[in-house]
Amino acid sequence: MTVVLTRSPALAPLFARGALLSALKRPRPDAEFPRTRLLLPALRVDLARLAAYERVCGFATGDDALPVTYPHVLGFPLAMRLMSARDFPLPLLGLVHTSIAITQHRALAATAEHELTVYVDGLAPHRRGTEAGVVTEVRAGGEVVWESRSTYLARHGSTSGGANSPADKGASLPSVAEWRLAGDVGRRYASASGDRNPIHLHPLTARLFGFPRAIAHGMWTVARCLAAHGVPRAALVRAEFRAPVLLPGAVTYAAEGEKFELRGGGDRLHVTGSVYPLAP
Repeated sequence: MTVVLTRSPALAPLFARGALLSALKRPRPDAEFPRTRLLLPALRVDLARLAAYERVCGFATGDDALPVTYPHVLGFPLAMRLMSARDFPLPLLGLVHTSIAITQHRALAATAEHELTVYVDGLAPHRRGTEAGVVTEVRAGGEVVWESRSTYLARHGSTSGGANSPADKGASLPSVAEWRLAGDVGRRYASASGDRNPIHLHPLTARLFGFPRAIAHGMWTVARCLAAHGVPRAALVRAEFRAPVLLPGAVTYAAEGEKFELRGGGDRLHVTGSVYPLAP
């Protein structure tokens, strides 16, 4: 079933609803999940919010082409509507974004009109619980021009048969830059993206969820890496979120060829990823 929306949902009520329903959910990989597709036609980008996003993530401002990660921001309220719903089987509280794969077939113009579709494409066992896949598609002229698949993990102990075990990272990539991250990065990104999850905003709210300090948004970390790495106009981007980045803090951006990573102290991996050009 496709539900056509007239506007992007407000995130605050969705966070509240998802939090209230979380205690009622018992995640398992064979659970039923919503088959609804949310469709937002005739979407236009708020250029002021886009500029704020570009600044906090390190992308150049003023380019008519959207940063490769920005359609995820546009689709996030629709994904939240699905994941906060009663029929979504995983609890929103504690849900962890573990990976994203983006295929950009061509650059998206910031001033153009786009059609956005978001849906859940399935659940899968994970060695630490159950993972949900959420797909976002952007169409222009009826053609898919950008698509992504994110995975979100609900932890509930070990499960048998889970794939997705951590890959051997091998030797570290060559260091390119050292970044010192201010304590307000989470709040600045939240303001630009709308993602105001309390674990990113303040040490006090982050401690409620077991973190010693606020942590950076995973999508900020990968966007910051891609801003430094550079992305062709048509590209396949993959990223895995390995460990949270505490704020304030210091990280090392490393890259070689198509691959990049973000490391912390003791060479702890926070993000690993790759960028591959696609034939036009």
